[in-house]
Amino acid sequence: MAILETKDLTIKFGGHTAVDNVSFTVPEKEFKSIIGPNGAGKTTLFNLLSGQLKPTGGDVYLKGRNVTKLSPAKRARLGIGRSFQITNVFPNLTVLENVRLAVQSKRGIRYIMHRNKSSFREIMDEAHRLIGLVMLTKKTDFLAVNLAHGEKRKLEIAMLLALDTEILLLDEPTAGMSLEEVPAILDVIRKIKEQESKTIVLIEHKMDMIMDLSDSIMVLFNGRLLADDHPKEIMKNEQVQSAYLGGLYDEHTA
Repeated sequence: MAILETKDLTIKFGGHTAVDNVSFTVPEKEFKSIIGPNGAGKTTLFNLLSGQLKPTGGDVYLKGRNVTKLSPAKRARLGIGRSFQITNVFPNLTVLENVRLAVQSKRGIRYIMHRNKSSFREIMDEAHRLIGLVMLTKKTDFLAVNLAHGEKRKLEIAMLLALDTEILLLDEPTAGMSLEEVPAILDVIRKIKEQESKTIVLIEHKMDMIMDLSDSIMVLFNGRLLADDHPKEIMKNEQVQSAYLGGLYDEHTA
């Protein structure tokens, strides 16, 4: 059974159809990338999946359950975690405090001053583990506001992982990064994939990154699902080349 599925998912803004009868499935623990030109409907689709937007028509299913009418918070508790193109961290807290708060949130703990020491230690140990996973150990005590953009993206992923969601919706995690910062975030995402414990859906424009990581690629064009297939098959698809890649992709030189 697919962990995430849509059926005829549609949203209209006035006379404009931003997502047009999109149906797709994501098997558990698959890494699926979504590509398409600017304005294709990629981020709007993510907003529909995570609950930020309500569809005009169609449905969203999580592990077979219809979650179309559920709020973003309820979907997150059921297993859908979402990152955004703009980083979403607490700038005046340290890296450790940001991640610790996310761990506490997952465990339903609002205050820790009256809890026993072992509980506090478990929270801190988990926070440090996640900070290590995203390779920010040396920045543990840095205020988030003082991190480089790429480091903030890594912190956001650590906070997302702290919520222990089964599905990670990553919206252009390399957006705004310098060329020097991209390899680090790529390594973080690869490490998460190699753990084989998460289903990952990625929006990204960097084709080398997509080809390296993806089990399947979905192509949106003018709000419609143009193709959904294995990466090599996608790159051979003439419709995809015409609509998005402009026929410039060459699997022998990419």
